[in-house]
Amino acid sequence: MTEKRKNQIAGAAGGLVNGLFGGGGGMVLLPLLTKWSALEARSAFATCVAVIFPMCCVSTAVYLWQVRPGLELVLPYLLGGLIGGVLGGLTFEKVPVRWLKVIFGLFLLYGGVRYLLW
Repeated sequence: MTEKRKNQIAGAAGGLVNGLFGGGGGMVLLPLLTKWSALEARSAFATCVAVIFPMCCVSTAVYLWQVRPGLELVLPYLLGGLIGGVLGGLTFEKVPVRWLKVIFGLFLLYGGVRYLLW
């Protein structure tokens, strides 16, 4: 399989997960990027964020069109996400790749356990 085809499959998997669950496409995309592409870990994290943003925009448009949540419900999450995104972007270069992997793995583990027990 060519690298281009692998990247298309990875993008489709990330988009599918993002659309089904309203987010989380990066959980699929990041491991595929690090396994299938020649990207080093920090570049894979950055690429994942760059790719997820447009996917989230598409998912947001679909959800807004179908569900139409009220702005009063959405606004606190948008503000918190904006603050977290800025802080994460500013500290990204300062965190060792090993810790990025550990934090990402713990985040996945926490999310999986929480959803199984909820």
